[in-house]
Parts: sequence; C-alpha cells; structure tokens
Amino acid sequence: MSAELMRAVVCQSGELTVEEIPAPRPGPGQVLLNVVRAGICGSDLHARVHTDTLADMAGIVGYADAPRRADAVVFGHEFCGEVVEYGPETNRRWKPGSLVVAMPMIRNDRVPYILGSSRQVNGAYAEQIVVQESFTFEVPNGLAAEHAALTEPMAVGWHAVRKSRIGTKQTAYVIGCGPVGLAVIATLKAAGVRTIIASDFSPTRRKLAVQCGADVVVDPREVDPFTSDPAPSGPDNVPALLNVGFDAMEKLRRVPKAPWWLAFRAMHKLNVGGNGPVVFECVGVPGIIDSLLAAAPLMSQLIVAGACLEPDTFEPSRAIAKEIDIRFSTGYTPGEFRDTLHMIADGMVEASPLITGTVGFHGVESAFAALGDPERHAKILIDPHSPVVDA
Repeated sequence: MSAELMRAVVCQSGELTVEEIPAPRPGPGQVLLNVVRAGICGSDLHARVHTDTLADMAGIVGYADAPRRADAVVFGHEFCGEVVEYGPETNRRWKPGSLVVAMPMIRNDRVPYILGSSRQVNGAYAEQIVVQESFTFEVPNGLAAEHAALTEPMAVGWHAVRKSRIGTKQTAYVIGCGPVGLAVIATLKAAGVRTIIASDFSPTRRKLAVQCGADVVVDPREVDPFTSDPAPSGPDNVPALLNVGFDAMEKLRRVPKAPWWLAFRAMHKLNVGGNGPVVFECVGVPGIIDSLLAAAPLMSQLIVAGACLEPDTFEPSRAIAKEIDIRFSTGYTPGEFRDTLHMIADGMVEASPLITGTVGFHGVESAFAALGDPERHAKILIDPHSPVVDA
C-alpha cells in the first residue's frame, strides 16, 4: 500500500466496501491519529439507508456537507486513536503514541465538518483520522482503548441527563434500552438518581440495563413501566391534583390577612412542585412520543433522545392536560465530553456492558446486519487491524 493511501470502509449507494483512499493530512490546529477502535452507531445504520433524509435535515440547520446517497462517505464518529503527528499552529500537547479521544468535528478555514457525516473528510472507519487539537482529550488512568471509544455515545446520554436537570430523588423512566438508553441509564446512575426504571421488549437489552445500573426493568408487553415505581409519590390523576390544591389553599388561608400568595412565589422560585418524574424516550420510532404523553404521569418531563427519522404526530392536548414538559436532546458540549471520559476512567460510569463484539474492516458488513437483532448485539467496535469478519 502506498504511503499516501490507507484502508477504509466506504459507503456509497448503500454498499459498504473496503477500499484504499487518500490518507489525511493535519491542517492548522489539527492532529493526525491512528485509529485504534471505532464504534458502529445506530445513526450509521440509519445513514446507510436514509442518507438523503439526513442530508435534508442537515440542510435545514445550515450544514451543507452532509453526504447524499450517491456520495462516497467514510462513517465513524465514535473512536479512540494514537497521536501520530501535528499540523501547524498546534500546541503539541501529547507525545506521539499517546492514546486520545476527540469530538468528531474539525474546521478548515472556519468551515466546520462533522467526522463520519462529510463528503470532504473521512470518519473513523479508517486507518487514520484528523481531529481538532482543541477538541481532543488524553485518555486517563490507563483506560483501555475499547472503553475510551465509548466516550462519544456515553456523552450523548450524559447530555440528555444534564438537560433534564433531574434530581436524585426524582424517578427516571428510560424507554428503550439500545445504546442511547443504556448510556442514559449509566449516566443517571453516576448522577446519583435513586430510582431508574427501564423498559424494553428485548430480554438481552433488559439484562444490559441492569448491568448499567437500572433498578427496575420491565417488558412493556407485560408490565406498564409507569406503574413500576417501588415508591410512587404525587397525585396520579387530575382530581387528585386538584384536591392537593384545595387542601393547600384551605391551610394557607386559615390565617386572616396573611400574604398566602408569597408561598406560591417561593415555590416557583425553588421549583417546588416541578419535581415530577423524568421520562427519557430512547426509541426513536413514529408514535412513541404520543404513546408516552398518553401514559406518562402528571407533571412529567419528557426528554426525547431517540432519533426518529420519519414524520411523526402527537396530540398536544395530552401534554397540555398533564402539563408535561417536552425537550429534545442531541450531542453534547466539550465539557460534557471531557467529563464523560473521566467518569468512565474513574469507574463512575459502567460502559463495558455495551461492547458485544469487535470486527475488522471486512467484518463491518456483517456487523451492520447483526446490529439489527437486539438479542445479538448492543455495540460492535471496529479494530482496523483485526482479521475478524463475522459479527
């Protein structure tokens, strides 16, 4: 193989092939890495099939480099690698050979590119990748490369948890225990949330949920997750909620001329009464939001972390009647990415149960097929130097 070429898994028109492509060179502020491990994400599976849909979505928010179906693209935004060399205008923070992880984006001439979703730059299904030095973090505590490579997907879960601002005494319901749901469970546990209830049709995924920290797991075909809280609190219907209001006002107004309304102002400032359960939607299929609005308890917060790539509808009246907050979550901040890496390295986040297989480049095709069966796999990693072809 020429020194200017490298091996990579290329997706074009839905086909995955191992090819030789030009090796990247680091530009200003960038670092060249040898890829040690790369993770196959569910979004990669979607991108192979729904390439044009994803490109349309990216165009809405102004990202013009998302590939179309006919374009050749190298997927891979979850990875760990070793430092090879630096481009100009870098601080050269780490010695060659240092193990690092990086957020999957670079910038050339102030134009950002998302690694693994670009026509211009390759992702981590390759022997080498270029990353931005300012978004790169050294792997601490001797953490193994395969576990460090899980920083990116676990950071997605941590961002959803932080976005919810959940308290330790609030009940968390995690609906769907694929990689995103498992990441949410693991980071909820790291955040000290006392009650985590997980729901999934798959027995294998329910077992993984327990390993990641779920306190209660249910098969939704048999048990309603929203009736599974071992210590339920708060009113479960509107009449019960109204009676809470009646009782409170009768007590407050027993004292003549007392400024009872100040109590409500204080409750608002302290967010008292806004501590209902938090529901994390980690499925991402049409209809799931509407079904959760119908089933979720009063005053819940719904965090939508599942990536639904098809049109969907829901009845706003369900959320209005229950006063359910709805938030959508994606990605992470640099601080969350760094903190996730250290939580994994410090043993606060149990990420290892997610890894269910490792393949080489010629095994990526079989890995994509295997990941369609939740009973077989959760997260398959790519080792560029592995001969394994069967996932």
